[in-house]
Amino acid sequence: MKKKALNIFYADDDLDDREFFESAVREVSDSINLITHNDGNELIDMLKNPPPFPNILFLDLNMPIKNGFEVLKEIRQSEQTKDIPVVVFSTSDDVEAINTTRELGANLYVPKPNSYTGLKKVIMHSMSIDWSMFSPSVDQFVYRVK
Repeated sequence: MKKKALNIFYADDDLDDREFFESAVREVSDSINLITHNDGNELIDMLKNPPPFPNILFLDLNMPIKNGFEVLKEIRQSEQTKDIPVVVFSTSDDVEAINTTRELGANLYVPKPNSYTGLKKVIMHSMSIDWSMFSPSVDQFVYRVK
């Protein structure tokens, strides 16, 4: 029996980061349907017009037009999207950014790893979480690849 595809949305304005992420996803699992978005507006438009609908959403913070903070706030304010697991995936390791995303309702904060192996670990970790039960403490909110 074929495993049901997992829909992952990834919003990042950096083409190299999107391609790197896409390559890692392909290696991690063939049951992932990855949909990438160039910016926050494109992501919000897609969320308002499913299908598909994401099982997990990876969100970069530093994007033009509509940044990750604005997107996260909008997602959490919408009845249709408020329960989507959101993994903030950013180069920023700033404590203020981390705290703000937690306050805005992100489920997990992941500083972008500096290796391909690390990226695959992030994706596998995110797929292993039972998001319906996951409620991280302040100490567990940030996931750093070891």
